[in-house]
Amino acid sequence: MKQLCFRKQTVLAFMFAVVCTTTSLGQLTLPPAEIEKALDEAYNKFKDLKEGKNADYIKELANVDPNIFGIALITIDGKVYTKGDINSMVSIQSVSKVFTMAKVIEEQGAKAIEDKIGVDATGMRFNSIVAIEMQKGKEINPLVNPGAIAASSMISGADSAAKWKSILQVQSDFAGRPLSLNWPVYVSEAGDNLRNQAIAHLLLAYGRMYFDPVQSTDIYTKQCAINVNAKDLATMAATLANGGVNPITKKKVVSAETVMHTLPVMSTAGLYDNTGIWLYHTGLPAKSGVGGGLLAVCPGKFGIAVVSPPLDEAGNSVKAQRVISYVVDKLKVNPYLVQPK
Repeated sequence: MKQLCFRKQTVLAFMFAVVCTTTSLGQLTLPPAEIEKALDEAYNKFKDLKEGKNADYIKELANVDPNIFGIALITIDGKVYTKGDINSMVSIQSVSKVFTMAKVIEEQGAKAIEDKIGVDATGMRFNSIVAIEMQKGKEINPLVNPGAIAASSMISGADSAAKWKSILQVQSDFAGRPLSLNWPVYVSEAGDNLRNQAIAHLLLAYGRMYFDPVQSTDIYTKQCAINVNAKDLATMAATLANGGVNPITKKKVVSAETVMHTLPVMSTAGLYDNTGIWLYHTGLPAKSGVGGGLLAVCPGKFGIAVVSPPLDEAGNSVKAQRVISYVVDKLKVNPYLVQPK
């Protein structure tokens, strides 16, 4: 009788542990075989898609191989799933804005971003000067160029070198490895960033620039030229999905509270003019860059990223959008998909 009671207690304890693990990690609802199947299907379904074209307003981006196509998904417990070309590097471009924003929030608090930059979608182009003029530099957000340049100016550091070092470090910490600058892309962008310099000076005129405008623009230009691959971007997304702890290195990069304030801005301004359309179809916070990378965060479950340079008219990777939408649908991880009890 005692043995029977002991066995019942053991079974109940095991079942309780399984329930707690499923609830806290959200992993047992996503079997590895299902993840692999979804990635395989998505890769094969979209690998021959020829829509879109490379960004060409930055000369070096026009020269990137348009056939690069890699998918990576990393769960919050560090399991890595990949398909296609995950080694080829592209410049991170606007995806970097997320992690600079997170660094500022970590250093100065969520209110600093809200008060000094803003967290609302502008409803205009990512590099709009009209949006600044209409709001006198207020009520923008760190994921459009004006807000991103302002965020770069807010990074702690006595001079531009210290600020740049801090930005490169936090991007590397999110990626789980040392990242480096793509010099040809940086030189190409730095030689043709007069609009961003104008934006920085206009922000300064409205008291919304917090460091030298020319140097802040240069720091921002450098951060956009950091080299990454699909696995790097997926690791960065997975770190956000895991509440700020890198699931590969186990390093705490930012706090869970910082992530809590970062993801909503991604949800409202992550894919340029098509952010609302993206959220309508996937429900996931995401960020794209004109280098061809796109990452999305499934909070408490995984980060996913795709690198494919050809873009749509809004500046988002065509294949990346299709792949991630397909995977979200197959795995049924849209957070707005709630099955009735």
